Amino acid sequence: MATPDKATVREILAGVRAEGRDALTAPEGKRVADAYGIPTPREGLATTADEAAALAAEIGQKVVCKIVSPDILHKTEAGGVIVGVEGPDEAREAFDKIVANAKAYRASATITGVQVQQMVGGGQEVIIGAVTDPTFGKVVCFGLGGVLVEVLKDVTFRLAPVDVTEAAGMVDGIKAAEVLHGARGAEPVDVGALADVIEKVSRLVTDFPEIREFDLNPVFADGRGATAADIRILVETGEVTEPVRPSQEEILSSMTRLMNPRSVAVVGASDQEGKIGNSVMKNLVNGGFAGDIHPVNPKAEEILGRKAYASVSDLPDGVDVAVFAIPAKFVAGALTECGEKGIPAAVMIPSGFAETGNQELQDEIVDIAHRYNIRMLGPNIYGYYYTPQNLCATFCTPYDVKGGVALTSQSGGIGMAILGFARTTKMGVSAIVGLGNKSDVDEDDLLTYFEQDDNTQAVAMHLEDLKDGRAFVETAQRMTKKKPVVVLKAGRTALGARAASSHTGALAGDDKVYDDILRQAGVVRAPGLNEMLEYARGLPLLPTPRGENVVIITGAGGSGVLLSDACVEAGLSLMDIPPDLDEAFRRYIPPFGAAGNPIDITGGEPPSTYEATIRLGLEDPRIHALILGYWHTIVTPPMVFAELTARVVEEAREKGIDKPVVASLAGDTEVEKASDYLFDHRIIAYPYTTERPVAVLGAKYRWARAAGLLG
Repeated sequence: MATPDKATVREILAGVRAEGRDALTAPEGKRVADAYGIPTPREGLATTADEAAALAAEIGQKVVCKIVSPDILHKTEAGGVIVGVEGPDEAREAFDKIVANAKAYRASATITGVQVQQMVGGGQEVIIGAVTDPTFGKVVCFGLGGVLVEVLKDVTFRLAPVDVTEAAGMVDGIKAAEVLHGARGAEPVDVGALADVIEKVSRLVTDFPEIREFDLNPVFADGRGATAADIRILVETGEVTEPVRPSQEEILSSMTRLMNPRSVAVVGASDQEGKIGNSVMKNLVNGGFAGDIHPVNPKAEEILGRKAYASVSDLPDGVDVAVFAIPAKFVAGALTECGEKGIPAAVMIPSGFAETGNQELQDEIVDIAHRYNIRMLGPNIYGYYYTPQNLCATFCTPYDVKGGVALTSQSGGIGMAILGFARTTKMGVSAIVGLGNKSDVDEDDLLTYFEQDDNTQAVAMHLEDLKDGRAFVETAQRMTKKKPVVVLKAGRTALGARAASSHTGALAGDDKVYDDILRQAGVVRAPGLNEMLEYARGLPLLPTPRGENVVIITGAGGSGVLLSDACVEAGLSLMDIPPDLDEAFRRYIPPFGAAGNPIDITGGEPPSTYEATIRLGLEDPRIHALILGYWHTIVTPPMVFAELTARVVEEAREKGIDKPVVASLAGDTEVEKASDYLFDHRIIAYPYTTERPVAVLGAKYRWARAAGLLG
């Protein structure tokens, strides 16, 4: 791989920015592309009609003539592009016409000249670009180009930089990838050449953060390579700064203090029923928190049997967390006292900050927290729970069912939904954390803690935005190698307020960036709140599959069809049953049943048929996961089915066979109790739905694939 000529690019960009321009001319863009080995057509800049004629003669084939002006970005719209120009005479005429059109389009425009470029074409038109996303920073894009990019928007995004392997994955990641691989006998494109261009673009924009948008559209790709016919580069005119991020060690240390405090102070504690400060105190005391609890209230001597302190300054040393339950206008003063006292973490329950338009007050407390090195959760939150420490630092209802799932939310309402779901389904949690305005602590801080927390096996997060998307991805990529992370991203709308000036910039202004980059991070994205909660509940219970072969065993043909459809939606692969396995299943099902996949044992079969076929599915090593479709009959009642299934699965586990098993139960209300019984035995089961159990299994597979755990 050739070393890029960074000095040339640095010189060009510095000159453009020094002139106050935000866009490079086409010849400048060509020089930048050449410096990084990005293939472009032969070309030259003509400042007179005679120079245009000479360049056309030198190139020796049809050319494209394009206006070069720092004031005209949309050249076609200005009548500044003429294609198919052949020979010196036509080049001379094209020059004069283009200059005249440009002057008519914008009389004040500075005209540098006319670019005379070798005409390229054929093969497939694609777009390769990069944009500075407000959440994720430098993002690289690939998709079908030309007119199709605006119509189909068949594009995919990744965080820059990418290596050649990941770039090749982007080429295969668009819906129309088959077209590039030679659909219907067409010549396949050189995927390696495309991947090489994507990698170079991603490296270029990473090396030079001042590049705001980079557009190669169209890029003509065929079996011989790829050539960028048009280049557009936009730059930042102001100062470019990178976010300051604490080290992983610093984050882990501060989050450990937050989640495992030895001593907690409640600023604004109260003995009056109905006050937030009273609820927080009650939850801490009654929840069984074993550390010291210090109420702060200037008007009380004692609250709930604990000595009250008139101010934060009066607190004893060694307080790890201060939970704020006072009006917003008093927060800054009390937070300053926390800093002077050396309290390292503050939990900001109060509202009245940026969420109500009071950004100035929020900025003030952020400045105070930074000055004193305080990590701040919130403001505008319901508090947080960490069950291993019996820590219930919230004004919401207490919760003490311990388990392996950590849940976070930006919204208090969503937080209460999480709480209710956890209680109703008996889904034990390790933590429930409100993030609110995320003035400081955000999702990647919490993931850093949960990654090493032995009490947490899975994480589910509701978020409306990411404060630092790149930090989140870096943390999630590490975390998801060990534990599933489920994200419910609310707000599937434009990500950036600034209008885009390139095709890539326009394409990046929708939810597709989040979708692709969360997938790049190994995160399982949930389509809705209920799915997020069900994934969080089910993923820790399901063992990791060892391969892609999924088999459906059903007592109802109709359920089998719906379960098959659900598998397609969930991205699961139904196994092609080999003849010997087909024959083995047929030994247990009636002649009018159906082997194959789904395996239809029919509805009138006794419990022994379910038992035999499930056992066969578990014991054959070629099958990696089972989906069971149960139909309520008097021959095999719901609880009989549930008990025999749980027993057969447990017997397999005792032999070292632990495969994912999910079940869909159709029948009268008795199937509800049967589903609960199966869940209690680590078998994901739902009544009245074929989609939900398959969706949970699909989520497990998406995580396992991203983590590289499938055989």
